[in-house]
Amino acid sequence: MDFATPRRAFKTAFPLTVPIAAGFLFLGCSYGLLMHAKGFAFWYPVAMAYFIFAGSMEFVTVNLLLSAFAPVSAFLLALMVNARHLFYGLAMLGRFRGLGWKKPYLIFAMCDETFAINSSARIPDDVDRGWFMMTVSLLNRWYWIIGTALGWLVGGLLPFDTKGIEFVLTALFATIFLDQWMDDGSNGDKQRHGNKTAVAQRKLRKGFSETLTTAVRVHMPAMVGVLASAVCLMVFGANRFMIPAMTLMLVLFVALRPYLDRQPETQEAAAHDESGEAATTGKEASL
Repeated sequence: MDFATPRRAFKTAFPLTVPIAAGFLFLGCSYGLLMHAKGFAFWYPVAMAYFIFAGSMEFVTVNLLLSAFAPVSAFLLALMVNARHLFYGLAMLGRFRGLGWKKPYLIFAMCDETFAINSSARIPDDVDRGWFMMTVSLLNRWYWIIGTALGWLVGGLLPFDTKGIEFVLTALFATIFLDQWMDDGSNGDKQRHGNKTAVAQRKLRKGFSETLTTAVRVHMPAMVGVLASAVCLMVFGANRFMIPAMTLMLVLFVALRPYLDRQPETQEAAAHDESGEAATTGKEASL
């Protein structure tokens, strides 16, 4: 086996998972502390973290284990709590295609944070895509398992209050959103033209209306997500808006797909026109 491939993937993936490690270790510790306080043995939280690997559902499972046996209710509750993974799975099917034995594990180990990285990360050309996503999935899963084990072992001996530390994950998603929003689509331009000056000159030639249309198309997915979430939050409330919001996003993305899919073609046509214009200019200069 060539260990250079997974080693390169680890070097690329690990820095991206460090913020998640901070959140998962603290949240896992809080879960382990809760299980310890409820009187469960060490193997309970560790086994649940290993096999379930769904943070929200694991917290809910604490009360399920302490209440009357109701498998149907538990199944429906787990389905509602983790229904968002249905949308994540559909969105990642294309990226998982052709990954062989890695695909089943990537499906099992996918969580919110893993999806956020694997769906938005710019993977270098010299890094294997399958090993990159595999590394992200493995690291995030074991952050949670290790945090859970540490939380139970520490018990109630922590000298400080960790209340509110879960905001680390909210800050992570906010950072990812801002990073995607600030990407104005000029990365492809830079690869074609080679420097920022050429990109700036190209934007000046395009005109205001075309630039505005391109900006709206680039930011359309983010705007759809924000507006759909805001509308469903006002209509359904904070406790029940997640599933309706994701359903609305899915419908809107399907409806807007022809409009969004025109972006690569527009960029390629612009690049082709500019290359033809440059070639004509060079030919005229040589004459």
